[in-house]
Amino acid sequence: MISVNDLRTGVTVELEGEIYSVVDFLHVKPGKGAAFVRTKLKNIRTGASVERTFRAGERIARAHIESRQMQYLYAADGEYFFMDMESYDQISLSEADLGDAPKFLLENMTIGIQFYENQAIGIDLPTTVVLEVTQTEPGFKGDTAQGATKPATLQTGLTIQVPLFVEQGDMVKVDTRSGEYISRS
Repeated sequence: MISVNDLRTGVTVELEGEIYSVVDFLHVKPGKGAAFVRTKLKNIRTGASVERTFRAGERIARAHIESRQMQYLYAADGEYFFMDMESYDQISLSEADLGDAPKFLLENMTIGIQFYENQAIGIDLPTTVVLEVTQTEPGFKGDTAQGATKPATLQTGLTIQVPLFVEQGDMVKVDTRSGEYISRS
């Protein structure tokens, strides 16, 4: 159990059978009445955010999340298979468990998978990945308006907007949070 006075950004707690991560918190001491803590919590499984107010000194259960480094092996029938780098145990996660992550996964890529009570609840992708451009139209000479872009399909099937100078076969760095082009590698 943890006191709500000790809540900090990033702390994980268990409320009503769900696991939440503290996104924002504010200790409020009004002139009249008892102090309270206003929080913004993000559900780790669903990604939904909720705002919750607690009385100062109230105690809630802390959720201990374990993160393990695992290697992505392959995908089959909507399931994605990962291997623990230490014990060589394999687990599978569905597309629903991964969200947008399959757009950035490459075979043999090492990522962090979060576990709560030995059940996988989420993944930690690196902030950027380097992917190969498999299809894009050539840029036209003279079409150099400032900030001009064109669509490009990457090796994972993800389609993003890239600058005109990027060609098929180029390696590009992509932000996994926004899915946007960063630079050519």
